[in-house]
Amino acid sequence: MSSQLRWLKLVLVALLITGCAGETPPTQAEIDHLEHVKIEKLTTLHLPNAVRVHSKVISGGLPEGLVAFEELRSLGVKTVISVDGAKPDLISAEKCGLRYVHLPHGYDGIPQARAAELAKAVRDLPGPIYIHCHHGKHRSPAAAATACVAAGLIDREAGLSVLQVAGTSANYRGLFESAQTAKPLGKAVLDQLDADFPATAKLPVTAEAMVAVEHTLDHLKSFEKAGWKLLPDQPDLTPEHEALLLREHYAELLRIEAVQQQPERFRQLLSAGETAAQELETALRAWSGPNTNGPVPAAVRAAFQAVNDNCKTCHQEFRDVPLSEKGARVELETR
Repeated sequence: MSSQLRWLKLVLVALLITGCAGETPPTQAEIDHLEHVKIEKLTTLHLPNAVRVHSKVISGGLPEGLVAFEELRSLGVKTVISVDGAKPDLISAEKCGLRYVHLPHGYDGIPQARAAELAKAVRDLPGPIYIHCHHGKHRSPAAAATACVAAGLIDREAGLSVLQVAGTSANYRGLFESAQTAKPLGKAVLDQLDADFPATAKLPVTAEAMVAVEHTLDHLKSFEKAGWKLLPDQPDLTPEHEALLLREHYAELLRIEAVQQQPERFRQLLSAGETAAQELETALRAWSGPNTNGPVPAAVRAAFQAVNDNCKTCHQEFRDVPLSEKGARVELETR
């Protein structure tokens, strides 16, 4: 199918979702089909923040390594859906006989066409289904809740409780908005939706760069919790090198043409992030933290605080602004 034809179908589906082409209310049979389950956290060893959403759907964090996929298999999971921007671990999934589907979305909410694809996925793909983002606290609970409501598996009240149980931050207003406005799409809408369910989605270069920033910052946060000493589970990493990588990620972002066309304020924040990462690298190299005993120098603490503050400000002003406030269009966006 041509990309243009598929695009037209997505537009039609979005019109049906918003009611512009006539909204069909759920039938009594669809209402009776709703499953009233206790939304609860699961006890797992290798699946961060796993939450039971429905008998067919579990939300959680990134399954890292073969051992995590083996745990998914032990839970009976047949399909894994990533809503994170990072490339899925297809090799580990294949070894455990699991299908991977990549349907990423941002922290600003779930675009209507993406929500419809997620709903069709949880309705039609083999289950149980494990929906994950990176940490399992924000995007995946919102995706699981929105998809299950849209597919007619749970009601909206149960969907909102998914975010509460998962501990989704109220700062992600767009994610809560997606769950709050979710509604059953009905059989006809989902039946006519053409969905590819790719194993790996192609991301814009900006989104890929942002994923790299997020992962590197996660490494630095782990070092900070460990007193800037080497990490036993990741002995090949060093804090000063991760600070260097973070600085380079910001430098590369500023070279991307699409970023150069963004508001000046956004580019200023990226530049400030690059400077803060440079200062953190300099402070860490001056201290040689992994080989030094004693308290962490004030310069390291201050530089890392500056990195975090810059990230938080950028997220609040740009990444986390709900789609409805951005004047979002109907098309699929994979941020």
